[in-house]
Amino acid sequence: MEEAKLHLEVAEKSMKYALEALERGDVYDVSMNAYKAAEEAVKALAEYLDLPEYKEAAKEERWPIYLLVKAANSLAVRLGMWVVDGFSSAYLLYVWGFHEGKLTVADVTSYLERVKEMVEEAKKSMKSS
Repeated sequence: MEEAKLHLEVAEKSMKYALEALERGDVYDVSMNAYKAAEEAVKALAEYLDLPEYKEAAKEERWPIYLLVKAANSLAVRLGMWVVDGFSSAYLLYVWGFHEGKLTVADVTSYLERVKEMVEEAKKSMKSS
């Protein structure tokens, strides 16, 4: 459970960095930090709710992307579509904003908002249970 709290803290910090990067107009940093925020939120919730995907990641001692995708889906079933909306948006930013460098600041704002909502909802979910 302590690790889940640490993942959530990293998610919140990464989201803060993404928003700061947006103010600077740095699409690469926005994209990278938004993805990190979503990834850490999924990890936090997966551990917090003791999902099978968390157990498999612990066994493998890493979180391959397929487990993050599966965990996001499992979390969406339990908590709401905001999980897959946020994670999918973050993954899109990571691929097209960071790796491919094809997005502008104007292109990332809606996706970034979905990631921000995801991190906020993750925090609420972990507080309410």
